[in-house]
Amino acid sequence: MSIEVDGATRDTLQALADAAALPLTDYLAKVAEEKQHERVLAEGGEIFRRVTGHPATLSAFDAEFGGPAAEHAPQAA
Repeated sequence: MSIEVDGATRDTLQALADAAALPLTDYLAKVAEEKQHERVLAEGGEIFRRVTGHPATLSAFDAEFGGPAAEHAPQAA
C-alpha cells in the first residue's frame, strides 16, 4: 500500500524517522500504534468519567466493593 503526501510532509516525517533511528515505514507504524493507544486511553477516560459522574453508579460500586466510607467508618466498640 502507498500513501501520497506532499514533499514537505514527507521530509518532516523522514526527519522524525531519522531522529528516532528508524526506517520511515517502521516510524510510521510506531506513530500509528501510539495514536491508537492514545485513542483507546481517551475513550476509556471518557467512559470512566461518564460512569463515575453518576452518583448512583458510585454508590452501587461502593456497596458492592466497599468504598472509602466503608474503610474509614467508625467501628462499634
